[in-house]
Amino acid sequence: MRLRLFLSFALVALVSITVVVLVTRRSAETEVRELFFRRGVSGGENLVEQLTNFYQTGDSWVGVEQLFQPRGQAKGMGQGNQPAMVGQQFRLADEHGSLVYDSGVQDPDGIISSAELKAWIPISADDQVIGFLYAEGGMAVDREEELDLVKRLNQAAITAAAVAGGLSMLIAIFLAYRLLRPVKELSQSVQKLGAGDLSERAPIYGSDEIAVLARNFNQMADSLQDAEQSRRAMTADIAHELRNPLAVQRANLEALQDGIYPLTPENLEPVMEQNILLSRLVDDLRTLALADAGRLQLERSSVNLAVLLDSVVDRYNPQASKNNVEIIKTWPSEQESERCVISVDSVRIEQVIGNLLSNALRYTPRGGNIQVSLVCSERKIDVNVHDSGPGIAEDSLNYVFERFYRGDTSRSREAGGTGLGLAIARQLVEAHGGELKASNHPAGGAEFTMILPLTLDD
Repeated sequence: MRLRLFLSFALVALVSITVVVLVTRRSAETEVRELFFRRGVSGGENLVEQLTNFYQTGDSWVGVEQLFQPRGQAKGMGQGNQPAMVGQQFRLADEHGSLVYDSGVQDPDGIISSAELKAWIPISADDQVIGFLYAEGGMAVDREEELDLVKRLNQAAITAAAVAGGLSMLIAIFLAYRLLRPVKELSQSVQKLGAGDLSERAPIYGSDEIAVLARNFNQMADSLQDAEQSRRAMTADIAHELRNPLAVQRANLEALQDGIYPLTPENLEPVMEQNILLSRLVDDLRTLALADAGRLQLERSSVNLAVLLDSVVDRYNPQASKNNVEIIKTWPSEQESERCVISVDSVRIEQVIGNLLSNALRYTPRGGNIQVSLVCSERKIDVNVHDSGPGIAEDSLNYVFERFYRGDTSRSREAGGTGLGLAIARQLVEAHGGELKASNHPAGGAEFTMILPLTLDD
């Protein structure tokens, strides 16, 4: 990559220098030739201008030989308008190269080749070439001197091109190294990350496109590292959650097997409870795995959420009464409840509401209350569950929906559940295109709000 970038810079520089040298050489030859011609025509600085005026007067070269006659012989020409002709010879061709005047020939005839015309001075009028003039002899500078000067100018141009080319190569090497250094370092970081080093980060230089790429790479690495840490923590949590029920089951079964406990339904009840806990944990993990893979199937149907919510609350009333907790319902009127019809998976929504109520009952002290409200508008439905418990610690608000997270680590699993309920609830709500939020109510206690959008399909 570095070599290709260097060669690209070098090619651009060489092409540019070559074009400049060729143009400079051609221009130098033309200018030197014209300069030497004007210097070689003794007293003839105005000859080209006179020839131009002559052609414009008659629109042809007929009679042009009068201009080249010695002073005093030209008809109609002032003495001061004639060039000094002593020892000098002139040749004049029209725009096509046909010879129209030759001071050394009585009746000039012939065609001057385009190669020869390059050594002649072009005569122009109105931006068009009307002829070519050539002078030799007299006081003209020697041709060898002219060629020597052109040669020296060409050598100077070539020397300048060589110096410029060398500098261009050095700059190309510097730029290739400077531009590819961040790319090389980023490539090394990618290799280390691919090898399993999730702590690797790419250095960031400036704010160009490569810097943006490095910044995006670092963000990706952060996400991968966080995901790996979460995966390891979740694996450890799952192993821990599975180990305890299995240990309890094993202890009870060994006691029954050894005859310590008699084989009675009462002694088998702890084993059954742990088996139910294990089954619930496995079902919760399966639900989360399906949601993460985007394969969670929703069987939607039109449901009146007020009726659904009422039935779920009624199922939790006995448990609330046992704990001396009152569940207060705030529902729309029967007529307004018609606006609460929505297309959802009723089983999954019941699971979400059940998780929220179980969580609220777990934290609400005896004699407290849980307020469940339902608000239906034209675009969304809000379900709010507010308990009178101690609320959520500020440092735990951002983690309440994390898997296996418990704000109070001292609580037992029997009291605290598996730690997956709120995580599953959020996944199910998001699968419906909604949102589940947690906050602390201004009057105290925790507050969970489920927002479900009402689309045109609903």
